[in-house]
Formats: sequence, structure tokens, C-alpha cells
Amino acid sequence: MSEVGQAPALAPDEAAAAAVIPDALNATDALNATAKFVATPEGTALAYGSLVFMALVPIFFGALRSVACSKSKNASDMPETITSRDAARFPIIASCTLFGLYLFFKVFSQEYINLLLSVYFFALGVLALSHTMSPLLARVLPASLPIKQYQLLFTQGTGEAKEEIINYEFDTNNLVCLVASGVVGVWYVLKKHWIANNLFGLAFALNGVELLHLNNVSTGCILLGGLFVYDVFWVFGTNVMVTVARSFEAPIKLVFPQDLLEKGLSANNFAMLGLGDIVIPGIFIALLLRFDVSLKKNSRTYFYSSFLAYIFGLGLTIFVMHTFKHAQPALLYLVPACVGFPVVVALFKGEVTEMFSFESSEDVLPASPRLTSFPTVSGSPASLAASMDADSSSPRRRRHLRPTSL
Repeated sequence: MSEVGQAPALAPDEAAAAAVIPDALNATDALNATAKFVATPEGTALAYGSLVFMALVPIFFGALRSVACSKSKNASDMPETITSRDAARFPIIASCTLFGLYLFFKVFSQEYINLLLSVYFFALGVLALSHTMSPLLARVLPASLPIKQYQLLFTQGTGEAKEEIINYEFDTNNLVCLVASGVVGVWYVLKKHWIANNLFGLAFALNGVELLHLNNVSTGCILLGGLFVYDVFWVFGTNVMVTVARSFEAPIKLVFPQDLLEKGLSANNFAMLGLGDIVIPGIFIALLLRFDVSLKKNSRTYFYSSFLAYIFGLGLTIFVMHTFKHAQPALLYLVPACVGFPVVVALFKGEVTEMFSFESSEDVLPASPRLTSFPTVSGSPASLAASMDADSSSPRRRRHLRPTSL
């Protein structure tokens, strides 16, 4: 779902999947329900201003991290590449996922479904938050602090037939991040507090923007155009999206209380923004940043123009919603803005051909193959290189995992 709105209480879910699974993620974005509480102008301004700020943070930093991720020579750190075929199928898969969830909630008990979802998103949230925190913690920890390496190895068979099922490598930094993320996860599962929800939501969004890469601008236009139609149809054409969003208890949206000034941290009247409204435009903005880098002109014209376009589109969504007092599909406004602004800039600069011929996998990742599944990741580069050498001489395929990835 891709709505911006407000609700009387928090009802917390895809990406990229991933991992935050992109189709499931966008298929379960946010809801706008009618609230009995009448928010003050100050409370409303604070809530929507905070939502806009929280939406910009994962897009900005996720885009920057996507550049570093794309330059990585570690095969296990490679992002998931979305092709034009993937983009064309995305709205169909998202629609099937959404309608499937709708039928599930109609047939089965909402309590048991949400219990399973809580366990699932607890695991995903801990991994996503840990992956987000790890680089930050590495910068804050003093260099003198010893970092110990650990390995969890699970094999099958003996002798020459021995096969590694799991090679789980981590260090002290990863361990601290996992423990801290686990505490947040327990807090979310037990209390469903809006701050814990937002920590998971921000981690999901940042990981989605970082790890889900569009291969070119045309693919981005196909994806955003398809989801534009998807969003408008399911929000205005049926009650499916509203029903699922009301029933779905998972951190698939960012929320901020409009009654925070009156009730403090126990506030329960929330304005909300679906993660799909962040990740989908965010991966397109990240692509334009990589295009800027490939031009080697020491400028970020397309990134900043699309970033400003996102702010304009989101602001317009909120304005229209308050003018007409009705929930709005945010992609209805975000897609034309995020695609239109950079194209106009390219027309003025005479770089339309360069923009649409840019291939992210070739220009930014000169030696990296396209992945066909969400990236699995390993520990140290040395151990990865050793495992790759071993794989090349062994008929059996080995999997290496890193604790902080989706």
C-alpha cells in the first residue's frame, strides 16, 4: 500500500526484500483511517514534518551506501539487480500478494496470522537493524579496542563428501549490533511501541534502498509506472488495501503521533507513511546518484534534483490529503515528480541519451555479474577469497552467510 494518512492507533508488516522482499513490501504499505481525535495544528505539523524527515534519511544514506555497495569487489556484498522483466512483473506479484493477504485475513484468525508475522519480522528486523548499525558502531569504537573474529560452521557428511551448509562468520562489532537489535526486537514484539516500529521501519527502508539496484533508468520508469497504476487502483478502486492494512500488524510503515504534545511517548493517534513510498522512489533516486558518479563530473545534479522532487511530491501528497480530507496514494504524486524532474534536467543539459543508455551493472560494477537472488554475505574478505578458491575446485556449492545482511 502506498498511502499517507492518519490512524487512531498503531497497527504495524519487501524489499529489497531483502531481505525486505520488494513486492511484499510495497503490497503492504500504510493505511489512512478516520480518527476521532482532532489533532492540533502544531501536533499535525510536527507529525508530518517528522514523517517527511524520517522518509528522507533512509533515501539519502541508503543511496550513498548503494554506491559503496556497488563498488564492492566482494561477491557476497553485491546488491540484487532489478531488470526490466522484474520491474514489469513487480506490480502483478504485488497485487497477488496483497489480494492473497486479504483472503487470508478473511478466512483465518487475524490473531494467529499476526503472531506468525511478528516472529517473521522480528528476525528480519533484527538482521536489518544490525546491518544498519554495524558501520556506525565501527566508526565510534576506538581503534585500540580488540575486534575478535568468530565462526559458526555447520557441515553435512564426512571426508570428501563433506559439504558446508552454514559458514557463519562474525566479529565483536557484529555481535554487539545483533544483541542491541535483539533488545529492540523484543521491545517491539512485547509492546508494539511506535519508536521500536520506526527503528525497524527505517532499517528496512535503508537496506532496501542500499541493496535493491535498478539496472537502468528505463527499468526504473517501468517499475514506477507500473506501481503508479497499482497504487491508484488498490487505493481508489477497492477496499482490499484498507482491509489488509487495518489487519496487518508489522513494521511496514513509519508512524509519528499527532498527540505527542498532549500525551508524550504514550500517544496513540498516528500519522503514517508506508515503506513502499520510501523504498520504491528511493531505489530510483539511488540509481541517479550512481549515474552522477559514472559521469565523473564531480557533481550530483540528478541525485539532488530527484531528491528535491521527492520532497515536493511527498509535500504535495500531504497537502492534497488535508485539502480533500481523504487518504491519498502517495505514488500518484511521487512517481511523476521523481521521474519528471531528472528528465527535465537531462533535457536542459543535453544528456537524455546518456541517462537512458546508462547501465548500472556495467558502468558502476565493471566486473560483477548480475545476481539472481538476494545477496548472501560472509565475514572477512580473506575467508571469502579462500572459500571462492575452494568452490572453484569443488563440485559442491557452498553457502556463506554474514550475520548483518538481509
